[in-house]
Amino acid sequence: MTSDAKNANDYLNSLPEDRKLYIEKFRNSIQKNLPKGFEEGMSYGMLSYHVPHSIYPNGYHCKPTDPLPFIALASQKNSINFYHMGIYANKELYDWFVSEFPKHSNRKLDMGKSCMRFKNFDAIPYDLIGELVSKISVEEWITTYESAFLKNKK
Repeated sequence: MTSDAKNANDYLNSLPEDRKLYIEKFRNSIQKNLPKGFEEGMSYGMLSYHVPHSIYPNGYHCKPTDPLPFIALASQKNSINFYHMGIYANKELYDWFVSEFPKHSNRKLDMGKSCMRFKNFDAIPYDLIGELVSKISVEEWITTYESAFLKNKK
């Protein structure tokens, strides 16, 4: 389920009431912990947090007119999905998160490469998500991104 919303407030206002509270709480956890320099916006029909062109003019290698993505949050049909590109690109961060998750949730971690799916909204580990969000600065993300995703482009 992608959204046609042009900004975060429109996105939130378009959500069904039973989802809005959880997405707002998730968003607050991200915003409270997001390092300076990342910006909130909409991308691919989801709330996104990215490195703006003013900091990283090259943009996203798949679509350079888009800013460099870092995190996305979406209300899907059966879950709330949280995408964190740092986990996909940094095995140490991935390993840390996977080992910490059981300490913060009694649910099994449902995760793909960068996507975490939360089907039980009351079991979302907001504090852990906040800690994860805080672990990579803009500068670290750019370095990680370039080494992980652009190594074959050079």
